[in-house]
Amino acid sequence: MSVGYRRPGLVARDHVFRVPLRHDDPGAGEIEVFGREVVAPAKQDQQLPWLVYLQGGPGGKADRPLSTSAWLGRALQDYRVLLLDQRGTGRSTPANRQSLAGLAPAEQAEHLSLLRADSIVRDAEAVRAQLIGDEPWSVLGQSFGGFCALTYLSLAPQGLRQVLITGGIPTLTGDADDVYRAAYPRTLRKNDAYFARYPQDADIARRIVEHLAEHEVIMPTGERLTPERFQALGIQFGQASQFDALHYQLEEAFIGGALSDTFLRGVDAAVSFAARPLYAVLHESIYCQGTASRWSAHRVREEFPEFDWTTAGRVNFTGEMIYPWLFEQDPSLVPLRGAADLLAAKSDWPALYDLDQLARNDVPVAAAVYHDDMFVDRDHALASAEQVRGARVWVTNEYEHDGVKASPAVLDRLLAMNRGDA
Repeated sequence: MSVGYRRPGLVARDHVFRVPLRHDDPGAGEIEVFGREVVAPAKQDQQLPWLVYLQGGPGGKADRPLSTSAWLGRALQDYRVLLLDQRGTGRSTPANRQSLAGLAPAEQAEHLSLLRADSIVRDAEAVRAQLIGDEPWSVLGQSFGGFCALTYLSLAPQGLRQVLITGGIPTLTGDADDVYRAAYPRTLRKNDAYFARYPQDADIARRIVEHLAEHEVIMPTGERLTPERFQALGIQFGQASQFDALHYQLEEAFIGGALSDTFLRGVDAAVSFAARPLYAVLHESIYCQGTASRWSAHRVREEFPEFDWTTAGRVNFTGEMIYPWLFEQDPSLVPLRGAADLLAAKSDWPALYDLDQLARNDVPVAAAVYHDDMFVDRDHALASAEQVRGARVWVTNEYEHDGVKASPAVLDRLLAMNRGDA
């Protein structure tokens, strides 16, 4: 099934594909995977190579093309683009508290365990076969999409013409504890940068957490705002487009002695997982290969007392960390708590990367590594890139994690690198 439409700057066609829920057991049923084909109006009748975009996350649906700026505008100069909703997200048979409501926690966990990068890659291969046959396509992986791209190179390199990665080279052999022991110091450095820019906000943040500790504050959605959930606003520090957002939220925090509705609504929009529950449910499992995460971010946080606002001299904000208490405080996650605990205890996760295959890789690979990336560790990324034969890496401090969405120059540089022009 496909539906087409036009808007300024692009022509789009929506596709829905049927793929196996379990690729190793076709008899276990099917799910739908949605993809939006996008092409420049002047080129819609041309035979163009395909580029499939793998969104960050996990649990993030593909970009909705509200404009053709930044990476998409650059891509449409040369490609027919497929914006793929990874399984469980967007219009691809969603997995959330509503769709999984009839299942027991063990059944929920079993279903959710099938939504990692290995299944996403096998979905992509099934989609490629249905859409364009044997022709290979290019992949652009942003953040977690880059993790998926390396899994793609491991499992199905024959489907790839080239790979482009932005802010998305993971550790290939480390576990979740390794990831978070590197992530907490990076997050502290972002706090340092934030408070250097807005030193007056330290007093406001302290006043807010003390107020939340002493009062039951209910957000407009009906859920309680706690000090630790307020600290989660640091997730915004990792993207240039959002770095200053916290300051503008804090400057309207109080009306008299109460927290304002404007502030509380902004906090809810930033910290709620209602629109992306899989980000919370699957976040630590994306690092697991034969090991259990055991709520890694929660355990490792104990090694960094700077995040304990009750004893630290400054209220430091957390970043891309998922904690078990989120499944008690966020209504969109509460019904998935049992499944999340089971996933955190699961130790028989299959491998996501084939190091031997990556060592003999012959697919062109170009990657942007952001020097000060809060979400993906630079040193992990560079060590992993060395294990991918022929991978070319551009390290830059000009952009944050959202660089590919900020400027078309990022994708343009990566394409040039794969052509040998940069």
